[in-house]
Amino acid sequence: MDDFHARGQPVVSVDTKKKELVGEFKNAGQEWQPSGTPVAVRVHDFIDDAGKVIPYGAYDVGRNQAWVNVGVDHDTPEFAVRSIADWWRHMGKKAYPNATELLITADARRQQCYRSRLWKTELQAFANRTGINIGVSHFPPATENWRGRPLVDHETVVQLIGSVRTKTGLVVKAKLDLREYPTGIKVADEEMEGLNIVRDDFHGEWNHAFTPMLRHAA
Repeated sequence: MDDFHARGQPVVSVDTKKKELVGEFKNAGQEWQPSGTPVAVRVHDFIDDAGKVIPYGAYDVGRNQAWVNVGVDHDTPEFAVRSIADWWRHMGKKAYPNATELLITADARRQQCYRSRLWKTELQAFANRTGINIGVSHFPPATENWRGRPLVDHETVVQLIGSVRTKTGLVVKAKLDLREYPTGIKVADEEMEGLNIVRDDFHGEWNHAFTPMLRHAA
């Protein structure tokens, strides 16, 4: 990671936060409200048409900035890589116009597990689109505080995430992702054999890079 920073190359830490119910449901935590005007919530958390949201974050370690993609469909490898690609499109490419590499640090959760074929093929496609080398370092699985405020709709989720500020100056941008991410996508052996994967000498199954097959702008 330090080596990437020394070369002026971006490093992002990615993670999917806990899925949250969207609606007038109880939420742990506290938020100040004027006396006599509590926020009404439901006694039981039954899922209705509002469904759930899936916040996927990409944290730029060097710049102390984060991008959160708020999905509304399924938490899949395709969703994970699309979220990283959205960070690159909206924040990363502007911050690192001369980048030739990107290091992604991720835990081993299901949608970004080092065993996931779809995670790998999506990362290869990302490398092909951007023309940059995509390095990945996995670590063992290691949460989101909504300040006790009910997540009554998708806009509330995005506003709460986007309003996050910390003493260290962390800036967070959030975007609602209404795209669909079907589950159960299979990747054939032939497609896996065609990936440009360079494995690290130290635990190559966890640490590897995807080199682009084609070089052109994203």
